[in-house]
Amino acid sequence: MSIIEEEREPCRLYLITPPRLEPRAFADTLKAALDAGDVASLQLRLKTEAAETADADTIRRATEILMPVAQSRDVAFIINDRADLAAELNADGVHIGQDDMPCKQARKIVGPDRIVGVTCHNSRHLAMVAGEDGADYVAFGAFYDTDTKVPKTRAEPEILTWWTETFVVPCVAIGGITVENAAPLVRAGADFLAVSSGVWAYDQGPAAAVRALNRIMSEEKRSK
Repeated sequence: MSIIEEEREPCRLYLITPPRLEPRAFADTLKAALDAGDVASLQLRLKTEAAETADADTIRRATEILMPVAQSRDVAFIINDRADLAAELNADGVHIGQDDMPCKQARKIVGPDRIVGVTCHNSRHLAMVAGEDGADYVAFGAFYDTDTKVPKTRAEPEILTWWTETFVVPCVAIGGITVENAAPLVRAGADFLAVSSGVWAYDQGPAAAVRALNRIMSEEKRSK
């Protein structure tokens, strides 16, 4: 982690899957969304009805079907929580929460060439620790109410501005982001917008949401 010295790249879209899905049926929806505009990455985030991480075989099956869809379009495929499965299945990376494992442990499991992203809630301290421990990105949130999980914290856009004005490690804004509320987070400095139901449940369809979010990210000026 180091102090920022140059202009950052434009904000990009980071899609997160619905928490429960049937992979083969979802594959066509995913293809349409990814073909509609620029998407940097797709996080496979599967949960049970009890909000626990899905079992390994469920993640394996979904990865087998959905990862080729993403990677064939140059979209990084990231597995939530399970660094061991990210390594086993040759995913592009893993996203870990504060309750999963330390960043350094995840790095040992997935190796030096895969992405390790870390949830940092609304904490500057947690983000700095993650950056120092070699995270490839830090995720701040939730910025808005979300349908996919009960957020532990509420973050304000200013944390994105502070981070991007100080550090080179990219930051991801997450939590309840939609076409209607995305613009302030782009202006605040987010490197990526992590969106789930704001795309999959968009009233005009996921492809339209991807197009609209890309338009917003291209039109809004970032803080750095």
